[in-house]
Amino acid sequence: MDDEYAKLIRRMNPPRVVIDNKSCEDATIIQVDSVNKHGILLQVVQVLTDLNLVITKAYISSDGGWFMDVFNVTDQVGNKVRDEEILSYIQKTLENDEVLLPSLRGTVGLMPSEEHTSIELSGTDRPGLFSEVCAVLSDLHCNVVNAAIWTHNARAAAVVHVVDDVTDCAIEDPKRLATIKKLLRNVLKGNNDLKTANMTLSPPGFTHRERRLHQIMFADRDYVKVRRGAEQGKVEDLKSGPCITVYDCSEKDYTVITMRSRDRPKLLFDIVCTLTDMQYVVFHGVVHTGKMEAFQEFYIRHVDGFPISSDAERERVILCLEAAIERRTSEGLELELCTEDRPGLLSDITRIFRENSLCIKRAEISTEGRKAKDIFYVTDVTGNPVEQKTVDSIREQVGSNMLHVKWSPCHSAKLPEEGTISFLFGNLFKVRTLQNLKLIGSYS
Repeated sequence: MDDEYAKLIRRMNPPRVVIDNKSCEDATIIQVDSVNKHGILLQVVQVLTDLNLVITKAYISSDGGWFMDVFNVTDQVGNKVRDEEILSYIQKTLENDEVLLPSLRGTVGLMPSEEHTSIELSGTDRPGLFSEVCAVLSDLHCNVVNAAIWTHNARAAAVVHVVDDVTDCAIEDPKRLATIKKLLRNVLKGNNDLKTANMTLSPPGFTHRERRLHQIMFADRDYVKVRRGAEQGKVEDLKSGPCITVYDCSEKDYTVITMRSRDRPKLLFDIVCTLTDMQYVVFHGVVHTGKMEAFQEFYIRHVDGFPISSDAERERVILCLEAAIERRTSEGLELELCTEDRPGLLSDITRIFRENSLCIKRAEISTEGRKAKDIFYVTDVTGNPVEQKTVDSIREQVGSNMLHVKWSPCHSAKLPEEGTISFLFGNLFKVRTLQNLKLIGSYS
């Protein structure tokens, strides 16, 4: 009966999206109003970030069973979003009940597809690991059409979509799938993996790939690490990582999380994704970004309605949010491969990297039509920057017209001094936090 009542309320109050390109000089304003449900904030942020839009500001409020969010967004070069096709897609997608109000399966971006076989991998990171995975897939006549690979805190995770290299169709034969699983598990396990290596075949298209990577690494406990002299409940050195505080707002019965970190694409998605999968609800929040830094403040409770109640839980939240921020942080030299796709291409490229003592820290593999566009972030085996002579050697082997080299802005940018952050955000957030602005309510 409760479920039917909730459906009736949703039908009576469908989501409403207002897109405003006039009120703000330097951003498009998107306002979303809807009946509230756990996970709805992640759904909205995901739609915007999947379009490669940059969220420069956000104001979040979802008390009283109603979700009201305002986002200031730009394209990747900082201009307003004026493409009518994109604006229409945002409007139609966010006003779709099925998108904003997901089923109890907790999945995101439901786009079932029979075009490929989805493989999920996790294990201990080591030099040459992804090259070995690609070699096994190539030997088994599997062509990688797209993939995302993350490494963090000595752990590695990947979501790989493959097809048969002859038919270009998904691989469905149970015996062949069992062989793929067995051989990949052997590669992932290595000789001394103290944790269990995992390789699973998942239904294609049912879960958003980047959210799945967060979930895989979270399940693999990549957030567990040795803290270096950090005060419990706070990380103070922005140069070595994000600055995160978790404290109580006893007056309104919330837990407050504040974060200050280097800004980068999809930062808000990564934070909201982690909070959602940890079963926390963001009731109020504010996000502001500068040229290189971002400030985020969230008022949260657990889905059971209670705030964080112990120091151990606060510490775990900090560690998990740090990991969420760091997983996607670009590390090392960015290499972009653009060429005609062919079976075994990825195996050959990653073998060249391995033979030149490069470590792949993160990668995004994609295929459009018959074109392969692969982006790799690499270091040498010791984690140091790649030498110029090594880059020249690789370009000579791969083809200089196919391999483009550039340093990631996140890698080369210098962080602002503490005083700069204070100047930009100090007055705003010391005086005008959500609590001081009287925007925070409590349960009625």
